[in-house]
Amino acid sequence: MYENKRVLLIAGGGTLGTHVANELLSQGATVEIICPEEKHSDCERQIFHRDYASEKLLKELFAKKHYDGIVNFIHYEDPEDYKAIHPLLIENTDHLIFLSSYRIYADVQHPITEAAPRLTEVVKDENFLRNEKYAVPKARCEDYLRNERKGDPFTIVRPVISFSERRFDLLMYSGDRILQAARTGEVLLMPETVKDFTAGLDWAGNSGRLIANLLFKKEALGETFTIYSGHGLTWGEIASLYERITGVKFRWCPEREYLDSGAADLFCVAREWQWIYDRKYNRDIDASRVLKVTGLSAKDLTSIEDGIRYELQKYNEGHQ
Repeated sequence: MYENKRVLLIAGGGTLGTHVANELLSQGATVEIICPEEKHSDCERQIFHRDYASEKLLKELFAKKHYDGIVNFIHYEDPEDYKAIHPLLIENTDHLIFLSSYRIYADVQHPITEAAPRLTEVVKDENFLRNEKYAVPKARCEDYLRNERKGDPFTIVRPVISFSERRFDLLMYSGDRILQAARTGEVLLMPETVKDFTAGLDWAGNSGRLIANLLFKKEALGETFTIYSGHGLTWGEIASLYERITGVKFRWCPEREYLDSGAADLFCVAREWQWIYDRKYNRDIDASRVLKVTGLSAKDLTSIEDGIRYELQKYNEGHQ
């Protein structure tokens, strides 16, 4: 489907970028990836540039070839940094995908659609709006694209949390924290407040596949999509999957006990904001729009349970 297409993944060496690349390669595209890590591929259509995505490097690449698609995975804490690089990117591709986040959504509309109010439109906390370094900058970059670059061939994507062998996410637990607790027999606390809330969580393979299949779709140009398979499990259901698959044990407790115990790890204001303005929200998301444009269905995508089992096997193989 993507034969003769050349796609550049900027900062695409991580888990999500790897899955985007795999999907593009499976459809015949040539994929170039800029990342600082040492990586190799046996596929002649996959090329790694071991470096940071500086303006100098990008200009060198663009001087040599045209890219049909670009997916930019860089997070810009200062939107002005993105504004400075966007013209260079858009002039050298037919379709640019900008990585935003589902975390920009406020807790107002359920189920959440792409038109749901964002935190920057709802929250009145000026300290949060001035100093938060993730959701707010993402929204500001979106505003720039929509207001100042209208007509450019871009697509905004808002992925949910993507778990992988690098990070087995569950609410505020991440990395291999859950696997460590399973090995030691530690019982992890979970707040009853969110037990029945839909989690904004999906397998990274699903997210990568959805992003890759938005490329080169006319219906995607100038549009925004939440990247989500629509499996819609609650935090309680996902905790049960982790218990069954890994053997870890959880105890559901009042929210105050959970926070006072330190389990939420709110060691800085950024983590506190993550809890207040995301994790304790009900993330019931309507995935129909992205599924329609990509031509995929929930049945085409991997269940959260199978995703956990797949990533756990990869993790165990890597730690033998």
